[in-house]
Amino acid sequence: MFKKTMLAMLVAGAMLPVQAAEKIKVGFLSTLSGPGAVLGTSILDGFNLALKKTGGKLGGLPVELIVQDDQGKPDVAHGLGEKLIKKEKVDFMTGVVFQNILAAVEKDTFASETFFISANTGPSYLAGESCNPYFFTVSWISDSYSEATGQYLTQKGFKNTYIVAPNYPGGKDVVAGFKRFYKGKIADEAYIKMGELNFATELAQIRAAKPDSVFFFLPGGMGINFLKQWNQSGLNGQIPLFATGWNFDQDTITAIGESTVGAQHAAHWNSDFNNPQSKQFVADFEKEYKRLPSTYASQGYDAAMLMDAAVRDVKGKIEDKAALRLALEAANFKSVRGDFKFNKNHYPIQTYYSQVVAKDDKGRIVNKTTGKIFTDHPDAYVSACKMK
Repeated sequence: MFKKTMLAMLVAGAMLPVQAAEKIKVGFLSTLSGPGAVLGTSILDGFNLALKKTGGKLGGLPVELIVQDDQGKPDVAHGLGEKLIKKEKVDFMTGVVFQNILAAVEKDTFASETFFISANTGPSYLAGESCNPYFFTVSWISDSYSEATGQYLTQKGFKNTYIVAPNYPGGKDVVAGFKRFYKGKIADEAYIKMGELNFATELAQIRAAKPDSVFFFLPGGMGINFLKQWNQSGLNGQIPLFATGWNFDQDTITAIGESTVGAQHAAHWNSDFNNPQSKQFVADFEKEYKRLPSTYASQGYDAAMLMDAAVRDVKGKIEDKAALRLALEAANFKSVRGDFKFNKNHYPIQTYYSQVVAKDDKGRIVNKTTGKIFTDHPDAYVSACKMK
């Protein structure tokens, strides 16, 4: 109530008057080539679909969308981010897939008081003591997906799990989240170099360890290649395989095919959600791109719709940073997830679901939602955030 009242006061001109902008510049920095390209492309497709729905505008203002490919390389991202912030003077930054890419651009972004609306990465350090008024994420915190997966394995009675994850901060966050709710033993842990596509060594180690389950998180092309080699190794069907929703998103299971049927995971959205926003989004996405949307695409869509609502709420006066922040915090938009709300650290409080890969009535490989794991689940770091 306080935030809504303050927002109304600011917009009504209770503070110094600010003129409405003529247009909005959005810097879309994402991984559009290399092993992670499928993720960045899906986010961009979702974002562009939202812009098509709004007539190429955000909050009624025309949008100039500046798309840059970070190639999955922090040094490249730093240079491009600096250009977007200092030369192009964008009003919003979005699109980043990976945590190490965000780390390369966040300093310039926050120093310039530019709002970063994350459509994917949600690092733990920005959720706690280092929470920032200019950072919002419509997706998740890195370890919430794995928290839900760990809880699910515990509920199902698994006792000895082998963990596979990439050796970068986001991967460590995922493993930390899994361990927070998984109550069994850890058979072993394998940390893989980012971009690695050969998993013969890790598969041999898993076979030798004889776990009763495997939990893995490998983004983009890493995950696709791991799953293909898992199937070729003969381990498929011998050891139950679990992951976060990232590794069994729609694009991945479509690329791999029937061998993913039966795989179980956790996620915060799926294309079978029955709310009006989700049903319309899925129908529009299929019509536009001739494929079912992935979770990444849904996040790109929601990021744009959050911006749209916030700019509309401040009546286009985007230079009023205080009012715009309150408008973003209010999140007056309809998410494809249904109801949407931010915690005080600008991370969502949301429900996580168990899902299984199956065939639908059209014979397509899809994810099917099977139940709830967590309801209105906050992240583990919010209590350390002192942001008002």
